[in-house]
Parts: sequence; structure tokens; C-alpha cells
Amino acid sequence: MEVRQMATAFLIHQGSVLMMKKENSKIFNFEFWGGIGGHMESNEINSPMEASYREIEEETGFKKDEIKNFRLKYILLEKNSGEIRQQYVYFGETKHMNFIPSEEGELFWVPKNELSDLYTSKIINLTIEHYLNNKNSDDIFVGTMMTNNESKSEIQWSAIKETVGF
Repeated sequence: MEVRQMATAFLIHQGSVLMMKKENSKIFNFEFWGGIGGHMESNEINSPMEASYREIEEETGFKKDEIKNFRLKYILLEKNSGEIRQQYVYFGETKHMNFIPSEEGELFWVPKNELSDLYTSKIINLTIEHYLNNKNSDDIFVGTMMTNNESKSEIQWSAIKETVGF
């Protein structure tokens, strides 16, 4: 089974989140919304933050020094299309709202209270919802997509904690 590793960022400026609207992708063939990011390069496997900064600069023009409080908040796991998808999700704040046009999709600043109205993947929708309800938490959460007894997709959240002892 293949493993697809991705890095995604949600950049925030004064109550709005920079979101990308894509007409289609390698994964979906319809219009959907997502954060800034993509697949990690082989030399980035041990540094998803660097992959995220690279994707941000490529897709938005924001440089590392224009982003503050950038931190890993989520590690998402799901099985989809015969592969395991592992996604590192970062949140950070930008010093301004100016971005360059992206070849990957259209960029928009979306007010936080309108994020749930966007058509996103189920895992991203649940992650944004969890973040908005836990934005003051310093924890890093692992989200695992699963199917419940009614064959409905849901996510199980766990905070990563330091291991004590052996």
C-alpha cells in the first residue's frame, strides 16, 4: 500500500483565512476548497514544516518571515483510494493580505465564520471545525478518519502528549 504525505497550511489575517478554490486536482475532478499545500518532496519527508513553507511561497508568494506563530496543529490520517494519506496541517498568521496569483487555483480571504459553507473534503471540513472550537489549545491533535457502524465517515481526535517513563 502506498503512503501519500502532504503538508497543508491555513494562513490567517485579522479573522479571515486564506483558502484556495481548485477546479480539479490529482485527487478530485470537481471544484473544491482547501488550504495551501501539497505533496511533500522526498527530501522533505522528515521536515513537513519546510515542505509547508515551500508550498506557501510557491502558491501565494508569502515568505517565511511574513508568517508568524506558524505551528503544527494536526496530523491527519485516512485510507483513501487504496493508499494511506498522512497530512501535516499548520496554522499561522500573515503580516499582510497581499498574495500572488497561483497556478494551483484561485486564492480568497474567507472570514472564519464562512468557512463551514465552503465545499471541502470531509477531513479538512472536520479539521477546520475542530480548530475553530479549539483554537486556543497548544496541543497537536491526531485526527483519524474512520467509518462508524452506519457507514458514515467520522473523525477521532487525540491530543499528542509527551511520553512519561518507558
